[in-house]
Amino acid sequence: MCFLRRPGAPASWIWWRMLRQVLRRGLQSFCHRLGLCVSRHPVFFLTVPAVLTITFGLSALNRFQPEGDLERLVAPSHSLAKIERSLAGSLFPLDQSKSQLYSDLHTPGRYGRVILLSPPGDNILLQAEGILQTHRAVLEMKVNHKGYNYTFSHLCVLRNQDKKCVLDDIISVLEDLRQAAVSNKTTARVQVRYPNTKLKDGRNSFIGHQLGGVVEVPNSRDQRVKSARAIQITYYLQTYGSATQDLIGEKWENEFCKLMKKLQEEHQDLQLYSLASFSLWRDFHKTSILARSKVLVSLVLILTTATLSSSMKDCLRSKPFLGLLGVLTVCISIATAAGIFFITDGKYNSTLLGIPFFAMGHGTKGVFELLSGWRRTRENLPFKDRVADAYSDVMVTYTMTSSLYFITFGMGASPFTNIEAVKVFCQNMCVSILLNYFYIFSFFGSCLVFAGQLEQNRYHSIFCCKIPSAEYLDRKPVWFQTVMSDGHQQTSHHETNPYQHHFIQHFLREHYNEWITNIYVKPFVVILYLIYASFSFMGCLQISDGANIINLLASDSPSVSYAMVQQKYFSNYSPVIGFYIYEPLEYWNNSVQEDLRRLCSGFTAVSWMEQYYQFLKVSNISANNKSDFISVLQSSFLKKPEFQHFRNDIIFSKAGDENNIIASRLYLVARTSRDKQKEVIEVLEKLRPLSLSKSIRFIVFNPSFVFMDHYGLSVTVPVLIAGSGVLLVLVLTFFLVIHPLGNFWLILSVTSIELGVLGLMTLWNIDMDCISILCLIYTLNFAIDHCAPLLYTFVLATEHTRTQCIKSSLQEHGTAILQNVTSFLIGLVPLLFVPSNLTFTLFKCLLLTGGCTLLHCFVILPVFLTFFPPSKKHHKKKKRAKRKEREEIECIEIQENPDHVTTV
Repeated sequence: MCFLRRPGAPASWIWWRMLRQVLRRGLQSFCHRLGLCVSRHPVFFLTVPAVLTITFGLSALNRFQPEGDLERLVAPSHSLAKIERSLAGSLFPLDQSKSQLYSDLHTPGRYGRVILLSPPGDNILLQAEGILQTHRAVLEMKVNHKGYNYTFSHLCVLRNQDKKCVLDDIISVLEDLRQAAVSNKTTARVQVRYPNTKLKDGRNSFIGHQLGGVVEVPNSRDQRVKSARAIQITYYLQTYGSATQDLIGEKWENEFCKLMKKLQEEHQDLQLYSLASFSLWRDFHKTSILARSKVLVSLVLILTTATLSSSMKDCLRSKPFLGLLGVLTVCISIATAAGIFFITDGKYNSTLLGIPFFAMGHGTKGVFELLSGWRRTRENLPFKDRVADAYSDVMVTYTMTSSLYFITFGMGASPFTNIEAVKVFCQNMCVSILLNYFYIFSFFGSCLVFAGQLEQNRYHSIFCCKIPSAEYLDRKPVWFQTVMSDGHQQTSHHETNPYQHHFIQHFLREHYNEWITNIYVKPFVVILYLIYASFSFMGCLQISDGANIINLLASDSPSVSYAMVQQKYFSNYSPVIGFYIYEPLEYWNNSVQEDLRRLCSGFTAVSWMEQYYQFLKVSNISANNKSDFISVLQSSFLKKPEFQHFRNDIIFSKAGDENNIIASRLYLVARTSRDKQKEVIEVLEKLRPLSLSKSIRFIVFNPSFVFMDHYGLSVTVPVLIAGSGVLLVLVLTFFLVIHPLGNFWLILSVTSIELGVLGLMTLWNIDMDCISILCLIYTLNFAIDHCAPLLYTFVLATEHTRTQCIKSSLQEHGTAILQNVTSFLIGLVPLLFVPSNLTFTLFKCLLLTGGCTLLHCFVILPVFLTFFPPSKKHHKKKKRAKRKEREEIECIEIQENPDHVTTV
């Protein structure tokens, strides 16, 4: 190998160029030998993948198990909220305070919840009797377990003071309203206030999350309720941690949901929406059930598209079965990966529904590139050498892109990923990519060997019969000639590549390449890209996190219907936030009282301290020191019936004859709007720093915080890590690849596609949840998969002009890119008909991924590469120098041998 140094070129440049050439030729030589090995032992490379698929695929059916813990799957694994939950539970058992710590959809333990909605214009408070009938039906409902009947009274959470079932205070309000209606006296009417109302026993109760669609009396100082549209009632079940108790609770929840459906049929004047603790899990896995048939339809569409796009009129060189077998190769590799996942005790969840589409998009790219590589080989070579040449041409780039897939999803599966669903998905994707690569060069390579042997022996590509001679065909009917024609009539004497008649190649070569490189088209492409960049940038400024678990549920499920009604009628107040003071505090100190008031300002507080201070003021009692404060609190305040329930909010300790308050709690509720999720996160981020800066040591907790805590950061970290990994790999290999400018253009193209998908999906109302993040990681690799071969072919092209180089690149790789992206996008169409928010997100993101990649490969890059480096002038100079040298040699031969001028 000899390298000539260009005048003025530094020595380091020569060494980098030599290193690049050595690496490139070494990889090509390895892939060539791999192709020869596969072509010499096709049966072995066909059998081994088939045996692996049968072994692992059958085991997957026996070991299939769904994931049952939704919190573990979609909530951030490492969050401060989980630590706060443990600390709050150690002070005040959360099972006893579930009714106070109200949360929309993330209530812990077993429970049944129902929303009763009146028709528009009606006042649901006037239907107290009907609502109480529904309530009594729930209390009387029985479930049988081992011959014993259990009712709500056997399973409910009990109050500490009287050991009665914990019920929502709205029940007491409804009973008072019913009695007032029965008495039919105006003076007996109950005055309901909102959000705090006074009950019959004298207690002040917060009912902001139990009464919805409230219209207040105009100019009412005490916030009296004029009418309401909805009532929400929750039935909390006790959780002892035993399997039997949990099984009985599950049966009760199932009977509760059935009862609500039955009551809905009987009460046409009310709409009932029910929810239980298993509802979110059930509706999350419902997506997989709904998508089964649609995934099979997707597979059929991809098989059909791959088969048709691999066909030609030429019955000898057409490869429809190779397109079909290529898709089946990817399918069996996915089945093998699924078997390995379940053998290693993996549990299925609905987010894994995206793996077949992700793996198919990469696997079929390798299939179509190998087919294009086969078409570029010389027909006069033996079929084994043609297979080896195709491997040498294609597998280098495919190996690089597969490695980047493995790196990016491997980083997504790293400990830095804080969402378990993302981590499990990335782990499976890494296994799928490895098996995909192995199956492509082994199983599909063997199929290519057999197809090449049939072509060399002149067998029909579909019927596998010997193709008759041209003389025999001329004597047959036209339909027979059409079916059995091998293209001998179409091929002229000067055409050396019969594969140029493939309809996609013909379209690109004869029509599209000339059109996209036309000087009058280029300004419109530049304007199109500016519009694309503008919308992408605008969308990137509006990114919102998707902590709402509704985004992952089936769209027609009871949980989604319940959440929509809840958001519409009960969004005035946020979930009830527990405010836990976990250190002794001088509650009797005026400065401490002022600090507490300042912390609680802006919230609706349900606080024993506020009630106690009011009690001291009304009773004209002075409690300015520790002994008086605690003495009056224990001996007087907490013994009154209307304040007895505050005993659960204070922890006393006794040291000798002295009592101390070592911990206490109160509840805060913020006024919110329809966009409750975002505002709750803002409240959490506002209160947490105050717990560190103030003298009062406290924590705040609500069960929903476990799902919201730093969710935006948790979901964006994987794509940031994956993107950084890709960028690092491309930068580190900047001087080791085929051409440095190839990497530079690849970085620009991938960045443009990634930001375009991110911005456009935001404008399409897609939040940053675990599904969209996985799609963004995939977009990085999908863009590299399709742009890399096009760019590297362009920078290595030796034509005179950039326009000719981009035409050559499109002609070489455009067919495979168009085949793969078309199959990929057509395969996504059935997802549009799955009634699930998860599949809607998957469809939108992958549609944008395929669309933006296609736009860059066929519109943006072919135009922009004609404007910017690399320059092709040095290739023109080299060709001129070679031509001049040949002319000089010819002249010398003529002068030395004038008798052979004609020969020369």
